[in-house]
Amino acid sequence: MVRNNPGLMSGSFSILVHNPKVLEFDNKRNYFSQQLHKARSREQYGTVQLNVRRPHVFEDSFHSLARRTGDELKYGKLSVRFYDEEGVDAGGVTREWLTILVKQMLDPNYALFTGSAADSKTYQPNRASAINPDHLGFFTFCGRVIGKALYDGRVVDAYFTLAFYKHLLGTSVGLSDLESVDPDHHRSLKWMLDNDIDGIFELTFSVEADDFGSTRIVDLKPDGRNLPVTNENKAEYVQLLVQNRLTLSIKDQIEAFKKGFDEIIPRDLVRIFSATELQLLLNGLPDINVEDWRANTELHQFQQSDSTVTWFWRAVRSFDQEERAKLLQFSTGSSRVPLEGFGALQGAQGATKFSLVNAHTKNILPSAHTCFNQIDLPSYDSYDDLRRMLLIAINEGSEGFGFA
Repeated sequence: MVRNNPGLMSGSFSILVHNPKVLEFDNKRNYFSQQLHKARSREQYGTVQLNVRRPHVFEDSFHSLARRTGDELKYGKLSVRFYDEEGVDAGGVTREWLTILVKQMLDPNYALFTGSAADSKTYQPNRASAINPDHLGFFTFCGRVIGKALYDGRVVDAYFTLAFYKHLLGTSVGLSDLESVDPDHHRSLKWMLDNDIDGIFELTFSVEADDFGSTRIVDLKPDGRNLPVTNENKAEYVQLLVQNRLTLSIKDQIEAFKKGFDEIIPRDLVRIFSATELQLLLNGLPDINVEDWRANTELHQFQQSDSTVTWFWRAVRSFDQEERAKLLQFSTGSSRVPLEGFGALQGAQGATKFSLVNAHTKNILPSAHTCFNQIDLPSYDSYDDLRRMLLIAINEGSEGFGFA
């Protein structure tokens, strides 16, 4: 009913909008588009003309669009022309411009974004971006560009970490989000929480930060450099360390990006999505070939004939493309399928096939290790139980801390 009439979400069913876990992605996407485009008429803003040089698309676009207001960019129709090239932009030139712009936006020479340690194709803001004196202005511009792409319904080839999408939504991040950013650091912190550390580590509530060749000490709490980490306070230490790594150390960059993004996309409206759904909205739904996925899967302490494995693939086949994309995101950290297929999946150590690992537990939620493209799969009493628990796992968000 809601899918066929998304306007209901503005009336009697409006309470559902404020609970991102209740509604299907398709319903939310339809409602989002309807609300986003109802406010103004495009005609009153006319055309936003861009003349850019191919090698300098990022800089030329930045300087040209800096003269435009958020509403002009949001509601205006983009028309792009490359210098010294013939051709009328009927849409194709703008699509090419966006592809080149996003590629240059992620170029290491601008030092704005850096590939995560788990997957060099998944990006997050660079803590050292201040080496570029215009970095915050560039981040605001990047936010406007991504917001404009979302407004116009264009997919972009820019895959950000889940933690970054959570910051865009104003939701919290935690230790689990660190795994897709730095799997080695995540693993060491997990070990610390699970083991006795007295006499093993000589840590304090501080971290070292590299400022362009010079090292400085950052306190995680007042006078943290003089407070030792013990078994009693290690949980607080991990929380503060993750908060610093995923939030505070890139707070200015995130806020600048959000400033530009919010000029185009209302924050209250985009918050109907989860972080995974926002990623799917920006990057598009992948075409997932289940047979290729299964053929390039490794089993650990499972046999192909085991009911758990059989039920898993039966569940995947029953999923629609949105659910399959969420499963891929859950297990690998990205909904991206390599052009060469699942056999070319990458992990923290290079080429890493998808794997199902026997969790040796029963009737609990599956867990994932995105740096290894791995799902730890418990056993279940029935196919229906497995499918239900798998759907809960891929739709459930992690709780932690962040800033709105």
